[in-house]
Amino acid sequence: MKLFFFFFFIVFFSFSTIVSTEACGVKKLFVFGDSYVDTGNFMDGSGGWIVPYGITFPGKPAGRFSDGRCLTDYIASFFGQKSPVPFNQRSSAKKSKLQNGMNFAYGGSGVFNTFENFPNITVQIDHLQQTLREQMYTENDLHSSIALVSVGGNDYTAFYEKNIKDIRHWPAFAVSLIDQLVIDIKRIRDLGVRKIAVTTIEPQGCVPVSAAEFAYKSCNEKWNNVSMFHNQKLREAVEKLNNEADRSTVDIVDLYRAMMSVIKRHSGSSKFNPLKPCCEGITSNETCGMVDENGIKMYKICDNPKLSIFWDRVHPSQNGWHRIYSALKSSLHRLYI
Repeated sequence: MKLFFFFFFIVFFSFSTIVSTEACGVKKLFVFGDSYVDTGNFMDGSGGWIVPYGITFPGKPAGRFSDGRCLTDYIASFFGQKSPVPFNQRSSAKKSKLQNGMNFAYGGSGVFNTFENFPNITVQIDHLQQTLREQMYTENDLHSSIALVSVGGNDYTAFYEKNIKDIRHWPAFAVSLIDQLVIDIKRIRDLGVRKIAVTTIEPQGCVPVSAAEFAYKSCNEKWNNVSMFHNQKLREAVEKLNNEADRSTVDIVDLYRAMMSVIKRHSGSSKFNPLKPCCEGITSNETCGMVDENGIKMYKICDNPKLSIFWDRVHPSQNGWHRIYSALKSSLHRLYI
């Protein structure tokens, strides 16, 4: 009898798994955005391609701005898929890997041009159209796909730097940013993508580069207010987009709320400080992965990256992303096609 129930459980569990991944109707994932979702497009020899990035997964630098997996990997896993191949690696990728979709995200990029000549969202969508011309994908492929758009934080940082650290005019900038993002979302929709998931921007005042001003003891509320204003305007824009369409095609993935819940849950922890990065420069002039002219490390790493929320001054660790994903997971069922 026990053997029968064990067999029944295995069959039922296997069937349930198949249903959960197939019933959603998602065949491919196309990703647009910045370093929170970039899995290998950023230029070689910098960013996520240097030691010690990737030490948790896959054990060496692999282009992710983390010690391991990032948001893209977890969103793909939710749909029972492997992480989509980076656009810059498409020519060397096996055809079977292209079936998961493609990642066009690029670290440091934004809705507008940011720090350097990084491909902004408009250019990233151009790259999607390029894959259609190259017949890597068809319009039918897009009809059974989801687009993940995660961008915006770099735009505010670049605006802050360009305006000599004066952000009095950021509300008007935020409105113009959302206006352009809406144009980009419409463009993705018009290409035939059935469902578009757009993340709110992170609580910028809680990332270590901002929290450092308060010795990692509290968040910078000035920057969190910027994030909240952006996110409210984004929600209003998405609601308007969906009201104009025949069906709801755009969904908000609330990264801000998920990240804040993770940080608050672990504030006051005796094991680790959720606002402090695991990997940081020895002084404020250095950053994670930096070495001097003799190759001497100018950074230090925490004892256990698996206990950290942030890997470096800006990016969550794999543990951080996993916890953020866990906080998001119950809302992701809305993305089923």
